Amino acid sequence: QVKLVESGGGSVQSGGSLRVSCVASGFAYSYSTYCMGWFRQAPGKEREGVATITGEGRTRVADSVKGRFTISRDNAKNTVDLQMDSLKPEETAIYYCATARRKTEWWDCPTDPNKYRNWGQGIQVTASS
Repeated sequence: QVKLVESGGGSVQSGGSLRVSCVASGFAYSYSTYCMGWFRQAPGKEREGVATITGEGRTRVADSVKGRFTISRDNAKNTVDLQMDSLKPEETAIYYCATARRKTEWWDCPTDPNKYRNWGQGIQVTASS
């Protein structure tokens, strides 16, 4: 059974930086064959994709965070991280780690939350003005 555990997060002033990490376990196949992604959900809003990464390191990043957020993974440690710089108050949300087995037709990993079956419990990220 796949298990995802997030850590990091917390509170910063607007413009500050935070890093969230996720440790994954319980995969039926090699970790490198799975898409890993970070998603977020703010109060009253739908869950949205922030950044995703393939086992080879190919990334997809939401336009709203390009140049400020960086996703990375370590296949030897089954981890995926999200470095968040220049955080904005409107990015205050619960951030989730998620995974999906990469389909052969996927050139990279989708940012549609509906494509992902396994989720972490989420972690709060707050940027105050």
